[in-house]
Amino acid sequence: MMRHVLTAFVSLLLPMMAVVAEDRLNVVLFVVDDLGWMDLGCQGSSYYRTPNIDRLAARGIRFTDAYAACAVCTPTRASIMTGKYPARNLMTQWLPAGRWSATGHRMLEGRFLRSLPLEEVTLAEALREGGYRTLHVGKWHLGGPPFSLPAHHGFDVNVGGSEHGAPGHYFYPYKGSWKIPTTEQRVQKITLPDGKKGEYLTDRLTSEALRLIEESSDQPFFLYFPYYAVHTPLQGKKDLISRFSSIPRDQRQGSPVYAAMVASVDESVGRVVKKLGELKLAGNTLVIFTSDNGGFAGATSHDPLRANKGSHYEGGIRVPLIMAGPGVKGGGRVSGTPVITNDLYPTVLEMAGLPLRPHQHADGMSLAPLARGSGIVAREALFWHYPHYNRHPQSAPVSIVRKGKWKLIEFLERGEFELYDLASDLGEKTNLAAKEKARVNELSAMLQGWKADVGAQAMKPNPQFKGR
Repeated sequence: MMRHVLTAFVSLLLPMMAVVAEDRLNVVLFVVDDLGWMDLGCQGSSYYRTPNIDRLAARGIRFTDAYAACAVCTPTRASIMTGKYPARNLMTQWLPAGRWSATGHRMLEGRFLRSLPLEEVTLAEALREGGYRTLHVGKWHLGGPPFSLPAHHGFDVNVGGSEHGAPGHYFYPYKGSWKIPTTEQRVQKITLPDGKKGEYLTDRLTSEALRLIEESSDQPFFLYFPYYAVHTPLQGKKDLISRFSSIPRDQRQGSPVYAAMVASVDESVGRVVKKLGELKLAGNTLVIFTSDNGGFAGATSHDPLRANKGSHYEGGIRVPLIMAGPGVKGGGRVSGTPVITNDLYPTVLEMAGLPLRPHQHADGMSLAPLARGSGIVAREALFWHYPHYNRHPQSAPVSIVRKGKWKLIEFLERGEFELYDLASDLGEKTNLAAKEKARVNELSAMLQGWKADVGAQAMKPNPQFKGR
């Protein structure tokens, strides 16, 4: 008797589960590598051609004050996957790093992890537990074999993701090498094991993504598409390079090769959106587009923002962020609310109708009220902590707090502060620290309290330093 009752219950439950799965939002998250804040048409560029991404912005919401959790790639990616500040999960430096000098740097760097901890319940794991098929296509850069690849962090499928932060080459056979900074030994890289002559990596990864979307069209899916582009090596398709090379130099915002790479990313976004339409999934798919940090110095300019990738001035951390799809109040809305990549985890869960995990995404706030046009995000401040060195221009070990229009930068090596009013000085040209001492003290106290709360690693004097 009990068996018949159970069978009847399951028979009733399965159609209900199917309806829930069918109605559940699909999620596509594009993360471009090293795409700067000013590198899209919808962001104000007259040089880069991004019609597909611009259309996304026109039917969704664009965040003008969106930030990456770090000015280099790995920490930002960790924040997306965990919903935590890099300082909290010790993922504060790009991997494998190796640019600290035992005799050339005044301070010892803060400790950091070289792979994403398995104890973290990633966004992919949370979605998989919610019934999603989880797809990873592109750059991983959060650890490597034998136990820190996408498969170990919640992804059912991985195409192209490895421990490497850049491809060996953007054209087939995608091979190349990288010299480890401290040892000068070379590491061989093969981004994909197969392909065709002349094939371009961004195009190939997009074709793989389209195939996976088709295979997953009968169930809710999460496609995480972190491009290798537009990271170095700067390599684009010849026809696109020619198009941007024909533009007079005084009208260019950056390198024609870089512009060609941006155009290929835009083509990719267009292909994915078109496929969603062909499969009648567009009306049930949330699309999010962002970057992991600012653009590479020399490849592009972020004027009026100061600096580029690697620096924690605005040009290194302010990034594009666009959301479009069901649940997003569209019409090309623009939000000036300061937001950060930690916020993507709880945002996706709430938009998908899944329970939030506040103990996991401890430093993220759901942007669903902003996306839906139904409310605000009440956050006191945003924070950064980078107790490291790198070789990018205007880079330094820093801790930062942004509260409202005010941005305080603490330079960890020399114990000095810079204060900027971003409302009137977006380019961070006028340091107001000497004039606004009370505000510096207020924000510094807030920053030190935050660092203590998240367990931020301190820098210490380097006894081997041989400089002045």
